Amino acid sequence: MQPTETITVETSTVGCDGGGGALGHPLVYLTLDHDRRVECPYCSREYVLKEGVKLGHGH
Repeated sequence: MQPTETITVETSTVGCDGGGGALGHPLVYLTLDHDRRVECPYCSREYVLKEGVKLGHGH
């Protein structure tokens, strides 16, 4: 199944609510994986890290 939408981001953690409104879903926080991408389990939006942005390693 193809993602419904691909969104380029600059952080390793993103929040997705499916676009809000009546067609949205509960807010979930997703963390990009080693492939620099993550797909929302609710709406299949795909979040991709912007080219040139490095993932932080956190504490």
